[in-house]
Amino acid sequence: MSAPQDDLIMHYPLTITHFFERTRKLFPKKTLGTRVPGVGLLKSTYADFADRTARLAGALRSLGVKKGDRVGTFAWNSHRHLEVYFAAPMMGAVLHTVNIRLSAPDITYIVNHAADRVLIADASCWPTLEPLRRQLPSVEHVVVMKDTPDAQIPPGALDYEELLRSATPVTAWPRLEETDAAGMCYTSGTTGNPKGAVYTHRAIFLHSMASSMTDVLGISERDVILHIVPMFHANAWCVPFAGVMNGATQFFGGPNPQPRDIVEIVHNERVTFVGAVPTVWIAIDAILEAEPGRDVSSIRAIPIGGSAAPRTLLEKFDKKYGAPMLHAWGMTEMTPLGTICRLKSYMETLPDEERYAIRAKQGYPTVCVDLRIVDDEGREQPWDGQSMGEMQVRGPWVIRSYYNNPDSADRFTPDGWFRTGDVATLDPEGYVQITDRTKDLIKSGGEWISSIDVETLIMGHPKVLEAAVIAVPHPRWVERPLACVVPKPGAELAPAEILDYLRPKLAKWALPDAVVLIDAVPKTSVGKFDKKALRERFKGWTPTLP
Repeated sequence: MSAPQDDLIMHYPLTITHFFERTRKLFPKKTLGTRVPGVGLLKSTYADFADRTARLAGALRSLGVKKGDRVGTFAWNSHRHLEVYFAAPMMGAVLHTVNIRLSAPDITYIVNHAADRVLIADASCWPTLEPLRRQLPSVEHVVVMKDTPDAQIPPGALDYEELLRSATPVTAWPRLEETDAAGMCYTSGTTGNPKGAVYTHRAIFLHSMASSMTDVLGISERDVILHIVPMFHANAWCVPFAGVMNGATQFFGGPNPQPRDIVEIVHNERVTFVGAVPTVWIAIDAILEAEPGRDVSSIRAIPIGGSAAPRTLLEKFDKKYGAPMLHAWGMTEMTPLGTICRLKSYMETLPDEERYAIRAKQGYPTVCVDLRIVDDEGREQPWDGQSMGEMQVRGPWVIRSYYNNPDSADRFTPDGWFRTGDVATLDPEGYVQITDRTKDLIKSGGEWISSIDVETLIMGHPKVLEAAVIAVPHPRWVERPLACVVPKPGAELAPAEILDYLRPKLAKWALPDAVVLIDAVPKTSVGKFDKKALRERFKGWTPTLP
C-alpha cells in the first residue's frame, strides 16, 4: 500500500533557527556594524554574531529563561540588539521589543502585561527605564548594554558583555514548532492601552521569504542595509531577519541617529537599502541640497512606511539623487508588511505624470496578504478607485487576536479578517490609496474630506516643510479642515499663499477654512504625525462662519 500523500514531504518546521544556521555556515565573513556616537562604525562579522548569539542564549538559560518566557529589549538599533533578536526565539523564548519612545505609563503597562522576565536595555536608555524599575515586578534581571563610549553599568544591573564572556554557548538548539511564538510587539496605544501582537516563527519566516522577492523588497546577499526604522517597532519591518537569512551586510544606526548620520553612512559605506519616515528624508534632502558632494546614489530602494512621502519628494530623490523611494503599507498586527508599490512591467512606459501618480499610492497587496475594502454596512466595495471603505486583511502573518486582550475582539470580523482602521480605495489594477484613518477623516456638510490628500497637496508647496490637517468643530458644517503648516527654515510664508495654492487643486468644500503656521508637527513614538495632539492644541479654535 502506498504511503498517505501527507507523508511524502518532510516535516520541517519554518523557524528562524534555519536563517541563523544558514548564514553562520555560508556567510561568516560578511560584515555587521553599529554606529557608536563620536567613534563611527564598530564593525564585526557574521561569525562573531553567531558566536555571541550562542553565548547570549547560554547566558539567558543560566538566568532561568525557559520556553515561552518573554525576554524584553529596551534598546536602539545595534548588532547587540540583533543578537537578542535571534538568541531569545531560537532557545524557545519570546523576543519582546519595547518601544523606548512611549510614555512611562505605557512602558510600565506593556512590560507588566507581557510579564517580561528579563529586560535587556541600552545604557543610554537607562535614565528612562530606571524610574520605572520598581513598578515591573515580573522582571527578575536587567541586563545593560554599553552603547556609548562613556556608558556605565548601573548598580543592580548585569553587564551584557561580561554576561557573554562568562557564558557557556549553546551548541544544540532545541527543536521548535513553527507555530511557537518567536516575538511580540505592542501597538503605540493611541486609543486605550497598547495591545500586544504575537508573531510565530512561521509568520516571520514567510514574511522574510516574501520580502526577499524581487517584486517586494528584493533583499539579497548583495545588499548593504542601514537600519534606521526602529528595531523596537514591528521588528524593523522584519528586515533584520531577512538580512540574516540572505547574509546581507547590515549596519545599525545606534543611539538616536540623526539625518546627517544617515547621509554619512550611506555615502561612506555605499548603502543600498535604508528605510525611514518621510520627515527624515525631508531633512536629508536639505543636507544634500547644502552639500552636493554627498552621494546617496548607491541606494536602490528607500522603503517608506508610516505615512506617504509627498510626490515632489519621490520625484526629487529619483531624478536628482538617483535614490528611488518605494511606498509600502503595513501594521504592527501584520508582522508588518501589507502592500508594496511597484510599477507593473507594462506601466514603465507610461508618461511621468501617470507613473508618479501610481507610485504615490501605497501599492498592491504583497504575496500572502488578502485585502478588501468594506463600507459601513459591511459590503465589499469594487476596485474602481472611487469607492471608499475600511481596509480589512488576512494572511499567514496577520494576527487573529491580540495577546491576552479579549476586549479587542471587535477588531476582527466573524469571517476571519482583521479590521485595520485605515480608510482606502482600490483601483482596477489593485493599487491601494489610503485616504485616512477612520478617526482622522473629516466629515463636512455630508462630504468626506481626506486629511491625507490635503496634506500631500500642501507639502508640494516649495516653501512647506511639513503639514498636518485636522478636523475642528463647526456650528453649521459639523466639521471643517484646519491646516497646520510648518514652513521650511528661512522661508517667508503667509497662510494666504497656501490657500491660493490649493484653490485650483481642491473642491471648494475640501479647502481648509484656515491655515495656521506652527514650529513643528508633533510626532508619535514611531515618527507619524500625532493629530491627536494637534486636535487637543486647537480644540478651542473658533472657525469663521461663511
